Amino acid sequence: MNVSINASFLPHTDAESSLAFYRDVLGFEVRLDVGSGQMRWLTVGPEDQPDTSIVLTPAITDPTVSDAERTAIESLMAKGSYAAVVLASTDVDEAFAEVEARGADIVQEPMDQPYGLRDFALRDPAGNMIRVQQRA
Repeated sequence: MNVSINASFLPHTDAESSLAFYRDVLGFEVRLDVGSGQMRWLTVGPEDQPDTSIVLTPAITDPTVSDAERTAIESLMAKGSYAAVVLASTDVDEAFAEVEARGADIVQEPMDQPYGLRDFALRDPAGNMIRVQQRA
């Protein structure tokens, strides 16, 4: 069987700020921009990896979600506990310097982890946790 990852989904709370982050801070290209207002889906990804994308979706579109559930989801997102993605770089320290210079919300500076990886962490405008690890 030949299976690969095509797309992962992350919620957004503001399409414009998410678009600016993924395009201007991470340097991803915009592949699709569908919908408008709070019902806007954005597909982004690394320019040199056309078969791998992140789809940024409205955080809560299900009309059956109660106000209490909505509040809980928004709270988890704000803490970076709701959704996450792990990216990789051939030079974590250089990548860190670039995203920091572009104003990213840094959670953890580059460090060697006890499990053998070097990585750093940041949050996107919706609070999603993004870890960038050293690619071997």
